[in-house]
Formats: sequence, structure tokens, C-alpha cells
Amino acid sequence: MQERSDKQIKSRLLELENSGEADRRTELTGERFLSLIHDPDTGRGYVFRHGVDNTEGAEPPESELFEYPNADVAAVAYEQALREARAAGEVVEEDSEEDVGDFETGGAEIRDLYADMDEDELTQDSTLSEEEKP
Repeated sequence: MQERSDKQIKSRLLELENSGEADRRTELTGERFLSLIHDPDTGRGYVFRHGVDNTEGAEPPESELFEYPNADVAAVAYEQALREARAAGEVVEEDSEEDVGDFETGGAEIRDLYADMDEDELTQDSTLSEEEKP
């Protein structure tokens, strides 16, 4: 298996977080977040501290990550980091969903749920018909 770069791992963690797959997420002062993420593809756990993306995907936000062999070890480290953030007065909201999905991770842009419904065979539902027969 090929080792992933730090940038690839951070991008993957942002992707998981933005799809709602972070196990825990705490909003910190200064538009920063502390997240506990388990990557199901590798089985590894991560404590991920990052800012928000103000560049619409042009640049990844400032971040640091700590990688652990599994989710249990990462959960212990997350709790320790959260205690330190509380002691420093940095916790704004625990279990925060603020700014989830704000980081652009690439892919197609969806304009409308029903765009091109009549023209594209792949978006047609063959079980539905406008001319239902009684």
C-alpha cells in the first residue's frame, strides 16, 4: 500500500468531516475546529485541528493532524486535547456542526436536483411514467 502525503490525509479528513462522518467535533475560538475522525478505509484514527476555508477550495485551511493506529487510541488523545482547549478557554461549542461542508473537496457542482431530468436517461426512473395506465 502506498503511503499518503500529509496533504492527501488532510484532504481526506476534510472530506470525511464535511460528509458528516466525524465522530466528534468541537468549535474552538478563532474559527477553528477540533475533530475526532476514524477513516474507515485505513482503520486509523485522527485528531484534526483546523480552521475554516475562506478561499472556496483554492487553498486548504491551516491545520494540524495527529494520526493513531485506531479510533480508540485517537479518542483518548481527542479527550486530552479537548481538556486542554477547555482549560485554555478556547471551546466555543462541543459537538458543533458549524461550517460543516464549507470546504471544497472537488467534484462536480450540482446546479439543481432535477436539472436535465427530461433529457438525461441516467436520471430517469423507469418505474415512474407521466402516462400511467390504469
